[in-house]
Amino acid sequence: MRQKVFLFGLILMGLTSCSITGCKEKKSTASSAFYYWKTTFLLDKSQAALLKDGAGNQLYLRLFDVIWDEQKNDVRPNAVININQDVSQFHIVPVIYITNKTFEKLTADQIEPLAEKVNKLINEITTQNKVSYQSVQIDCDWTTGTKNRYFAFLKAFKAANKKQLEATIRLHQIKYADRTGVPPVDKGLLMFYNMGKISAQLKQRNSIYNATDASKYISYLPTYQLPLDIALPLFSWAIQIREGKVIQLYGKIGQKELSDRNNFQQTAQSNVYKANKSFYLSGLYIKENDLFKLEDVNSRLLNLAAKQLSRHLAHLENRNIIYYELSTVAASALEAKDIKEVSAHF
Repeated sequence: MRQKVFLFGLILMGLTSCSITGCKEKKSTASSAFYYWKTTFLLDKSQAALLKDGAGNQLYLRLFDVIWDEQKNDVRPNAVININQDVSQFHIVPVIYITNKTFEKLTADQIEPLAEKVNKLINEITTQNKVSYQSVQIDCDWTTGTKNRYFAFLKAFKAANKKQLEATIRLHQIKYADRTGVPPVDKGLLMFYNMGKISAQLKQRNSIYNATDASKYISYLPTYQLPLDIALPLFSWAIQIREGKVIQLYGKIGQKELSDRNNFQQTAQSNVYKANKSFYLSGLYIKENDLFKLEDVNSRLLNLAAKQLSRHLAHLENRNIIYYELSTVAASALEAKDIKEVSAHF
């Protein structure tokens, strides 16, 4: 009898507590943002609306790449952005992509000059376009062989730029952090995509995102030694398969192109299409009977990814959820409410 009275008392206390606090779930403090990766910045009306209504005009804007020029045997900027509209209403974080080969080739005495050159070009572009920024993000898929030079670059850049510094983090760099190291930055950006194998097997799991492959990495997240923002995929690609082998991966061939019945027919597997004939598509040669396996991400998969990931992250107030990227067809299929729904999981 005492046990029943005690249990009733606990239930009553819980109900009383709920009446006081409302027993509401903790409201998300995450913010949404978009990447923009094209070399020409010019938003159409739908992109501008999605950026404003879905992400409060928060934009991670790739300004240029840094590559190693084999002919000149030197580093140089590449694909520098051309901004063709007023960007004063956007809250911009400059993003710089640096190839891993750059750090394979650089000597120790070239690192600091490179950091200064990168900082100078960022400031030239942002000043010219009247962009005020508070942080910079560096994107590089470094390896164990390049980590020392890359990390030295990050330190030198931080000293030159003096703003908050962020670095992208791939899933394998989370799992094997003891080997790849943790970059010396203020914040990391976890790229929660590109986790599976690009395979000619038609029933292979979606290589952009799938819960099975993701589960191999996320258990390592709670102990990672950086606060993490999150990048989620908003793109698709088609895998060209010929005679059982992967020929190429195309980001510009999507549902629209593959649904053209003059060129393709859908197979028994809904995301696989077969070429009816040999032809050229936007300069790409397609041979009769080539197969194209379409892999994409929709709002259902984004919510699944967000739910799976959010359970394994260390707590962080005001986490940024950044969608890659704004100019894709996949982005045009979503509305602002879809973006907010996904980000609310964090």
